[in-house]
Amino acid sequence: MTETRVGFAGLGAMGSGMCRRLADRGFEVRAFDTEADAVRSAGRYRGVEGAFDVKDLLAPVLVTMLPDGAAVRQVADALLPHLPPGALIIDTGSSAPADTLDLGRAAARFGVDVVDAPVSGSPATARDGGLTLMAAGDAGALDRAEPVLGALGRVHRVGPPGAGHALKALNNLLAAVNLAAAAEVMLTGRAFGLEPAVMLDVINTSTGRNHASQTKLPDHVLPGTFDSGFALGLMLKDIRIATALQAEAGGPAAFGTACRKLWEQARTGLPAEADNVEIVRWLEEVAGRELRASAT
Repeated sequence: MTETRVGFAGLGAMGSGMCRRLADRGFEVRAFDTEADAVRSAGRYRGVEGAFDVKDLLAPVLVTMLPDGAAVRQVADALLPHLPPGALIIDTGSSAPADTLDLGRAAARFGVDVVDAPVSGSPATARDGGLTLMAAGDAGALDRAEPVLGALGRVHRVGPPGAGHALKALNNLLAAVNLAAAAEVMLTGRAFGLEPAVMLDVINTSTGRNHASQTKLPDHVLPGTFDSGFALGLMLKDIRIATALQAEAGGPAAFGTACRKLWEQARTGLPAEADNVEIVRWLEEVAGRELRASAT
């Protein structure tokens, strides 16, 4: 029988939509966040009860959508002594695989299983159940997590514990490379009199198309909104996780290393709360400075 009670920690851009989606699919959701306004907003939704203390999340299934492994561990450490044996923790955020393995060992001492199932998508797909989930863990734990994960989107079982978070970081590294490269191409084309919208129309029916050219640039950059809903700082965190994995694997990492350095520079040149697509704005400013310098 499917367990319908779920504790949910993390009500940001993605988590708020995810907990509402679970409620729509018949789960009894108790939702917590450190921001009281986010808890009050979630609690007004039918099927979601707001929790103002993390210890109110006691349930057979705990879902976390938090910024990193340290935040997940803080929630888990508060709850593990009180969760019933056989409970399940599902980390849907982006954490380092090593943190996930450490959490799994800590949880096992209390008879609790851990599944890492990071998601790829947008706030809109979080709300409508269109996420891609990279689920990893022991087979039995994955079977028990399937009803919850399946309510959120398409589930891919990708390997043993930690594999989901590894794949998520590597995916975001590739997304970051694509976005930076697409931005450079667009800026160069504009210098030759090409209209950005025209360039995208051609690229998106040609071999250069990617998620940045198909979604991020037309939806969040060309309109000038820069509002993809994913912070630049979080993207950089995932890039660093991915390049650390590359270093550990000992394979080629030229693009990863160059990408990390570029995004680190952008991070210092943009506001702390900058959206990840604002790297395009930063690249444009850098190009302008270089052009002015060459003219003097």
